[in-house]
Amino acid sequence: MHEISLAGSILQIVESAARKDAFTRVRSLRLSVPALAGVEVGALRFALQSIAPDTVLAGAELMVDEPLSPARCLDCGSDIEVSARDEPCPRCGGYRWRASDGAGLRVVDLLVE
Repeated sequence: MHEISLAGSILQIVESAARKDAFTRVRSLRLSVPALAGVEVGALRFALQSIAPDTVLAGAELMVDEPLSPARCLDCGSDIEVSARDEPCPRCGGYRWRASDGAGLRVVDLLVE
């Protein structure tokens, strides 16, 4: 379950920002978890809630956007968006495509105090 490791990395990013920008509490945290990121969103939520007490994330609202993942079709050369690895290209119907940059989890924004 790599979501625990991801939650720890997210906490490190937020705590680093807290030291840099001198805030003590996060009111809300927005993440982007594209379809092909390989992350089980429910498990990530649970992991973040488990590590949040006694940190700047304690009591923070967690919002998770789950956009389609950008990809490039190797058959027709189109830039496409997909929701699963077994999905065909919406333009040509081909199955030979490669995920593009932007398919990974990222911290989108923080509302802090």
